[in-house]
Amino acid sequence: MIRPWPRSLAGQMALLIALALFVAQAINFGLVLRDRIEFRLSQATRPVATRIADALDREAHGGRPLVSDRGRVRRLAANPIPPSGYERHPEVAAELRRQLADQGVTVGRIDTGLQPSASDTDGDLNTRYRAGVRRSNRDGATLLIALEQPGRGWLTITAPWPQPGWRLLVALLSQTAILYIVVLLPVLWIVRRMSRPLRDLREAAERFRPGEPSPPLPARGPDDVAALITAFNALRLRVTGMLDEKDRMLGAIGHDLRTPLAALRVRIESVEDDTDRAKMIDTVAEMNRTLDDILSLARLGRPSEPPTDVDLAALVDAVVEDFRDLGCEVSFVEADRLRMRLRPSLMRRAVRNLIENAVKYGVSAEVRVEAGAQSVAIVVADQGPGIPEDRMGDVFDAFTRLESSRNRETGGIGLGLALAQAIVREAGGEIRLVNRAEGGLDAIIELPR
Repeated sequence: MIRPWPRSLAGQMALLIALALFVAQAINFGLVLRDRIEFRLSQATRPVATRIADALDREAHGGRPLVSDRGRVRRLAANPIPPSGYERHPEVAAELRRQLADQGVTVGRIDTGLQPSASDTDGDLNTRYRAGVRRSNRDGATLLIALEQPGRGWLTITAPWPQPGWRLLVALLSQTAILYIVVLLPVLWIVRRMSRPLRDLREAAERFRPGEPSPPLPARGPDDVAALITAFNALRLRVTGMLDEKDRMLGAIGHDLRTPLAALRVRIESVEDDTDRAKMIDTVAEMNRTLDDILSLARLGRPSEPPTDVDLAALVDAVVEDFRDLGCEVSFVEADRLRMRLRPSLMRRAVRNLIENAVKYGVSAEVRVEAGAQSVAIVVADQGPGIPEDRMGDVFDAFTRLESSRNRETGGIGLGLALAQAIVREAGGEIRLVNRAEGGLDAIIELPR
């Protein structure tokens, strides 16, 4: 399973630094390995070229001749390296030929062979000579080198051939571990110290609710982060001040509008025509309801009512009973007691708006409360024509009516569902509208338990 890329700042920084250290160590390992190979090649060829040149020079100037049974450089009649069983190293032959050419020594074919362990006592070189080579090269193997001198036989010499072993790998792994401890751990600590104020800022922004008092967030961390936290605290104060000003303005508007409406309601009583008086009274009542809806929708972000523990089934039953008292055809399916923590007046208004729509557009309504393991649903089912699927989302927009006439008897001003949705969402729930296959519409309020 592939782990996803970490989303936190500390995780991303740690992963990037770890990858950078790994790449740097891989490059370092490659360079060290190349230097090791070059060093091994130089160690095997440079002394050999010098000794062969010196031995040939001494022999040419009347010194001790090269023989087959003693000396570091020996002369044999044939190539002592068998055609099989020995590991060839052509790079050694090429480098040795170049170094001999630099010293003015020309040779024919050059053969190399890494002696296997089982043949340490075999071959044409005497045992005591090779034993001395092994003692001088306990950490590696022995490389047998044979150089052809046309018409004069073969020159043979042995050279140490260091083996890679595990020490280089262990050393590099130890360096990597030390590097990770020395570099990565302090960087992780620094990054976590930088990201903690950012995490606190995110949590404070998520918890921010207008109207709910909360202490300012301490400005800590690097200068940029501290400046960001200070700006957030100032922004929160400005938002709270703007909302306070809005509430004061709405209160003044509500007071200024209700006063003339109350005076108008009193004057209507002096109208002699009963029909005109009744229509005027209904108009004033409708204006009051509209004003209440508008003010409630505007103030919903800062409700003054605190959440309390209520019996949701009893709350819904009380709303249904109010409609029964008005002669509406509304029924309630009995349900068990269900304790919920919410704002009862606002939730009562949301349920009432749904029932009003059901009665207005669907003649009758059946209300029931369905409790689940994680959520609770309040279902208001009507017997109306339903809502076209492509208009389901439009009905929650403020001042939107699917009924095209402007008659208030067949529809309000389009705030009922918008207000109900805002109330339910403020409580952490959601409203769904579902057309039933057999006809009618279900308006469902889903609240988390």
